[in-house]
Amino acid sequence: MNENTESTLDPNKDDLPLMANTSFMLVRHYVLDLAVNFHREVINGTIVLFLESSKMYNKTANAEGASRHPSLQGSLETGQLGPSCSLACACKDKMSNLANYGDGRVTNVNSCNHSNNEWAGGISGTREHCGDGDDFVLVLDCCDLVVTKVEEVNVVATAGIDKLIRTDMHKPEDGIYSHGLQNDLQSSILDAILGLGAEHWQEQHNYYIQCSEAPGYSELQFQTDMWSLKIKKPGVQSPKDFPRVLRIWYETKPEGGSVKWTKDQIGRPCVYTAGSPINNRALFPCQEPPVAMATWQASIWAPNDSVVLMSGENCAEPQQDGALSKWFYYVTMCMPASTFTLAVGYWFEVKHGFVSESQWQSPSSASSSFVNENCSVSMTACGHSAYPCHFRNPAARNQDCIPHRVFAPDCLRSSSQEFLLPLLARCLSAAHCILGTHPFGRVDVLIVPASFSSLGMASPHIIFLSQSVLSGGNHLCGVRLSHEIAHAWFGLAIGARDWTEEWISEGFATYLEDVFWANAQKLAQEEAKEQQQLRSLLRWRRLRDEIQNSEEELQVLRPNKENTGEVSSTGATIVKHGRNPGKIFMQVHYLKGYFLLHYLENQVGQKAFLKFLRLFVERFHGQLILSQDFLHMFMENFPQLRSQGLSTEIIYEIWLDVAGLPKPLLDDAVKWTETRLVCEVRNEVTKWAGVNQRFRKGSRKRKRRRKDELTFGELLPDQLVLLLEFLLEMKSLSSQTLQTLQKQYCLREQDAEVRHRWCELVIKHKHTMAYGDLINFLKQDQAMGVYLYGELMVNEDATQQQLAHSCFTMLKEEMDPSLLKVVAEMLF
Repeated sequence: MNENTESTLDPNKDDLPLMANTSFMLVRHYVLDLAVNFHREVINGTIVLFLESSKMYNKTANAEGASRHPSLQGSLETGQLGPSCSLACACKDKMSNLANYGDGRVTNVNSCNHSNNEWAGGISGTREHCGDGDDFVLVLDCCDLVVTKVEEVNVVATAGIDKLIRTDMHKPEDGIYSHGLQNDLQSSILDAILGLGAEHWQEQHNYYIQCSEAPGYSELQFQTDMWSLKIKKPGVQSPKDFPRVLRIWYETKPEGGSVKWTKDQIGRPCVYTAGSPINNRALFPCQEPPVAMATWQASIWAPNDSVVLMSGENCAEPQQDGALSKWFYYVTMCMPASTFTLAVGYWFEVKHGFVSESQWQSPSSASSSFVNENCSVSMTACGHSAYPCHFRNPAARNQDCIPHRVFAPDCLRSSSQEFLLPLLARCLSAAHCILGTHPFGRVDVLIVPASFSSLGMASPHIIFLSQSVLSGGNHLCGVRLSHEIAHAWFGLAIGARDWTEEWISEGFATYLEDVFWANAQKLAQEEAKEQQQLRSLLRWRRLRDEIQNSEEELQVLRPNKENTGEVSSTGATIVKHGRNPGKIFMQVHYLKGYFLLHYLENQVGQKAFLKFLRLFVERFHGQLILSQDFLHMFMENFPQLRSQGLSTEIIYEIWLDVAGLPKPLLDDAVKWTETRLVCEVRNEVTKWAGVNQRFRKGSRKRKRRRKDELTFGELLPDQLVLLLEFLLEMKSLSSQTLQTLQKQYCLREQDAEVRHRWCELVIKHKHTMAYGDLINFLKQDQAMGVYLYGELMVNEDATQQQLAHSCFTMLKEEMDPSLLKVVAEMLF
């Protein structure tokens, strides 16, 4: 990436800039103290950053004797400098956010709003102090935040910190340290805290909290622009001399893209991190490049009767203080800031009712078709940075079902209790049977509002699920749960070092969802294989259609090819097409990644491949990887494949570096169409073709008699999806045929995948009697309904186009921003 990332970034393109200069300094820990205000739709308070100079910088500095990287020259000289924020402005409307609650428990930001390229350094932020291009500048990823103050924290003043001060650093008799000695002390103390071993994590976290509450030492100059927050301390020219602990006062904006302010299914306010393309930079200033992995602690203040869920290792208990309650969460495993997840709303915990955990048998029992050939993997040394690792905890290794909770709005408690809660335990146990130790010690599952832009999203310790998975039985719910649970290993415990390689997360999760779900159902091996082949055919058809209707550049799994993982000398980079709203709804990385893994599985057999995945997890958990890391280890473990003509280069050439359908899929697709389950579907299609023909040609009496003679077979949910897809290929279906079809399979009561195909049939054949089903789907299943708007417009039918516009008008205020943009482009 070009050194001057921001100046070369075209705002009309859809690339996402990662501005943080992680090559010089890394955030090791965040302490957040934030208040949620539903009335104003803002989150505000402070964040404290604990920093250290990066190993990359230290190596460069030691080798070159350089005090500062030249690429930062003049980085604060661009843009017009505005007036500083006065002390009076900084004090105005103090605590206005919590005016109704009082007591001043949470530090609040004021109402001063600084525009881009405007300095806001408090008393010290005057123009004459901002022109020194030789000073080191810390760059953080930041967007749509009102930052009002940045200060260095005086950790030396922390109570009880003396024992961390090196003995050779003598305290002056007057107790006042010189400026130079103060800096040395700060660094010495922080090095001691960071150096505490994993077994001392509680002591370390106590120090973080204590230091975060220490008084300020001096205010720092800062500047915000569209994508970043830049901070400097005049006279400091090297990262190693830059303050190690910073406190930032800020407030989010209602329109900020990282969180979604909306209402739940019963009309109560809620807010959650929505998996935005810009990640968390509009929630808190951070370092977003994946390499900047850190731990965090967060105190979230919210109204007393609300619930705060977060990516945290503990099950937080609210501490009431007046009209607010504080919820405290922490994480000891180093994670990218993009994985930080927050949800605040008026939800209810779903408890076990008539369905109890004793009523299901653990899938890790001998009845499972996948047991336990995969479950004896020798332990290897961890390759990640020090933290209390679950993979080294004997109790965690043997825990097949981790503690779990389910939260939902009141109107969905019953269905969550009936389907979701018992399935969650089964899928967690199935995942443990396949991959072993759960990377995280607990998980919460939240049913999010209808406007959520996908069927699910996994984060550390918390999973968001769409309400769409709760209808039509347990199949879609179990499949989606399995997918999100798989992300605990692939996507979270093991992440992509280059975000353009989405297949490392989504391809693996899609592959494993089949394995987990078959195990959770205790399917026999042959039955599991048949269902997997059926799903492979459905996915192949979806991939074929998507490749025919998408840009070639978006079909490549490794778009940066041999440059994958490279960043600029500052650590800044861009994510190609990272802000493309339509990309969120594409499945290419899921599906091509899935088929690549099946291709590799077919080379060695499923048992050997699943055992290899366990080995891979053991070696790379807690780390970031590239495609080459996985492929090299695969080839090392199966060296016989080289003599059969397979190599990493061939895999790149066929699967990762090119657009379109990989050639091996063409032969596989023919085989999948000949399986028993698919043949059953084709037999049913023939019956329906006959029904349609008779409805068109025969008399009413004759039609009734012929219909009575037909017997339709029972179909699995995936077979029903395939049946409707085959029927979509028929040129015309009569209204009577569609009515009969709906009644035969009770299509309105089926899962969302089935109902989506039903809606497609309704649109194609202008089946006006079922337009109510279509409207209901667009309202209740927004994540899946996006392309139905396009089909309504393409048909060029005035009634259908009016339906699309009226639904959009009704829903646009609550729509996810990416969904809103994609649908608007279809309609206007």
